[in-house]
Formats: sequence, C-alpha cells, structure tokens
Amino acid sequence: MGAITERDNESGDTALGLEIPARYRHDWALFADWCTATGQHPLPAEPEALALFLREHPAAPATHRRRVSAINTVHIRHGHPPPGRSETVRRRLDAARAARLAPLLLHKAAELPTTGWPNGLFGRRDALLLTLAATGMPFAQLARLRRGDIHLDAGTLAAATTDGERFCLPPESGTAGASAAVYRRWAEILAFLDAYPNTDLLAQHLTDPVEVEQGILTDRQARQPLLTPIDRWGHLPLMPQPMTAQSIAAIVRDHLAGRIPVHALLPLRKQGDRNDHPHAGGETGIELDPHYYERGIAARRHARNRLDGLADVFDEIETRADALLEELLTVLEEL
Repeated sequence: MGAITERDNESGDTALGLEIPARYRHDWALFADWCTATGQHPLPAEPEALALFLREHPAAPATHRRRVSAINTVHIRHGHPPPGRSETVRRRLDAARAARLAPLLLHKAAELPTTGWPNGLFGRRDALLLTLAATGMPFAQLARLRRGDIHLDAGTLAAATTDGERFCLPPESGTAGASAAVYRRWAEILAFLDAYPNTDLLAQHLTDPVEVEQGILTDRQARQPLLTPIDRWGHLPLMPQPMTAQSIAAIVRDHLAGRIPVHALLPLRKQGDRNDHPHAGGETGIELDPHYYERGIAARRHARNRLDGLADVFDEIETRADALLEELLTVLEEL
C-alpha cells in the first residue's frame, strides 16, 4: 500500500466533500485508505470495520487513542454516529447476541412455571425478564424499566426506555402472542398486589389463580419499577424498588446455562378469616404431584437434546464480528 501524502489526502477529502481537521488528516487518511483497499465504507463506518482496522494496525495505546479519536471526530462533524464509542460497540454486541440468543431465551421463558408458591412468582417475573432480554435491551436499561414503559402494540410486546429508545421482539420470532401473555401474567401479579398488598394472599392466588382485573395504571403506579427483587420467601419490597443490572444479568446467565434456580415449596399460612381473601370459599391446600421431579428431569433432558449443537448454527462471520467488537471494546476501555 503506497504512502499517502497530505496533498493526496486533501484532494481526496475535497472530492468526497469532507472537511478533515488538520490534526486528524494523517490518521483519517490511513483509515480511509485501508477502507478502500478492503472494500469497507469509511463514512459512516461500522464498529466492526474499526475493530478490524485496529487489529490490522497494531500500535501503542496512545496511538490507538489518537486514531479512534480522529475517526470519531470525522463522523461527528459529518452527522454520523461515532463507531469508536464504547457505548456504540456495547449496543452492537448486545443486539448481535440477542438476535442469536432470542430463540433460546424465549424457549426458556416458556418453560418457567406460572402457578405454585413461590415458583409461580419467580417464574412469571423471570419469564418476562428473559422475554425482554430477547429484544436486545441492555441489562442496565432493563433494570430501569417502569410499569408504564411496557405496551402491547397490536399484540406485540414493546418497551420504551427513559432514553427514548424502543425495543420489541422481531416479527420473525413468531412469538407475539406468547410474549404478550408473559407480560400479562406478571402485570397480573403487580395488579393483585396493588389491590391486596399481602404475601399470604398472593401465595393463595398463585396456588389457586383467578382472573385479576388490570385497569389503567395511575401515574404513581406507572412510575414504579417493572422488575423487582423477590426474597426466598416470596416477599417483594414494601416500597417498590428495581432490580440491579447485575442481578438481572446473573439470572439470565443462569437460565441460559440451565442452572434453573430451585425454590423450596413453602406452606400456605392459614388465614384467620377466609372472607378477607379474594378467593374466599372452600379449603385451599397444596397437593404435590408425586411425579414432579421425574417430569422435571425428563423435560430438562428433552430440552437439552433439542438444544444440543445450537452453537454450531451460529454463523462464522457473526462470531468473528463479535470477537472483533470485543477486542475493540477492550482497546477502548484500556485507552
């Protein structure tokens, strides 16, 4: 590859209608020349292209910092998102991974229990958590979701974040109805607690569910966190508080790895006055299925057999792109 003089660079930039600050001309020329030779678009450039460029031009961290700064500045000055921002790279990684993991995440969500105490409570929350993760939403934004941020748009689950971004399941997932049902089941729990803020009543509701009317949220309810922590006894915080991004990430990782949390069945505490309960009338008890564990083991074995070799389906180009983005993100964090 021949050397590029400042005169050559200026004429090329002029032909493209670009105005490159003098301090960035050399680094931009190097990048633009590499893009031409490799068939990449220099403006706007993809994060993957920048990652590959840095890999093929090893240099000291200070040099990498200068090159990334030059490429970002040219993009910003010409109205394009900078490809070398760590947040841009992270979002591209999140979107790429979610696209590949969405079928598995949705499959895991569909397997979770919706009744029983406290398994039904954890199952409903985690099912919505996995479903929302399948949209590609970063965990930090998942943790900030409020009850009023979720909408059903023509039967499709959609989430609007506080940053103005909108996430929804891709149409090709074919799970619009299922994802809407997942959301409604967790929204039913929150609506029940709005009317009956009592864990014992909630336990009885999940053991013998009845339909709960889900009206329009008040302004206060709409501002409450959507995903909340649950302790081992099934208690939600008295004052609504959100889950942390770290705890959401840990739950998603556990489900993907097949490490499904086991929650011990808790006995229902008898109510002093059955008329206080919305399900009043008749005795309520828990009758355990003697084949519960065998069926669970068989289901997990079946799921493992069906999902075995899923990694082989991943496209080699996408895998390489992810590796490049990871490398770029590492470089950016070390700068």
